[in-house]
Amino acid sequence: MRGLSDTDADPRAVLTDTLRSAVERHGDRAVLLCSFQKEESVLIDELLRLGGGETPVRVVTIDTGVLFPETLATWRRFEERFGIAVEVQDASNAGGTGGAWSGPEHCCSAAKVAALARALDGAEAWITGIRREQGPTRASATPIEEDTARGLTKYNPLAHWSEKDLWQTIHERDLPYNPLHDQGYDSIGCAPCTRPGSGRDGRWAGTEKTECGLHLDPSALSAVAAGEASERG
Repeated sequence: MRGLSDTDADPRAVLTDTLRSAVERHGDRAVLLCSFQKEESVLIDELLRLGGGETPVRVVTIDTGVLFPETLATWRRFEERFGIAVEVQDASNAGGTGGAWSGPEHCCSAAKVAALARALDGAEAWITGIRREQGPTRASATPIEEDTARGLTKYNPLAHWSEKDLWQTIHERDLPYNPLHDQGYDSIGCAPCTRPGSGRDGRWAGTEKTECGLHLDPSALSAVAAGEASERG
């Protein structure tokens, strides 16, 4: 699996093999980080198929308190359709904001990253919906990576998948998905920061920001925060 390249990889086989590896190696010490986007529709369905109708890994979401109503409704549909209970890490009140949105610098660089650390506490691995097609910062993603900074194995089962692959599978399997995708939102985050757009262009629209911090090396976060503070000053 680690040597699989774009030219010799069948996306669906990579999905199944990568998730099977995560399940066999880590079981419930693996965490699927779920944001209720189209990628998670496919990932959760595939995990249920591997687990005989049960999710063999933990499914965790980070709730910033400013998710779209459509995302909250999709969350409910996921639990009802898939028969799962999604664990919640609350990122709405970190930093003493009283639950009020205080801008992407707080939400992304502090609250969400702290919530991720709590979600991964005690875990051996985490599973993401990262795809190479999503943008330059993700173009070199591989199905299995070592997150040496966190001491975990990181699984990106959809690394080789295209938009066409996702939607074909969603429609073939009649899977629930976030209706915001039908309104031009390719990537969906917090309501105040997300606009319609292709790839990740709609996230933090009008800025150079492309990552919230979850997929950055923790050692780089202080530099990111310093840069954001400099821009504000």
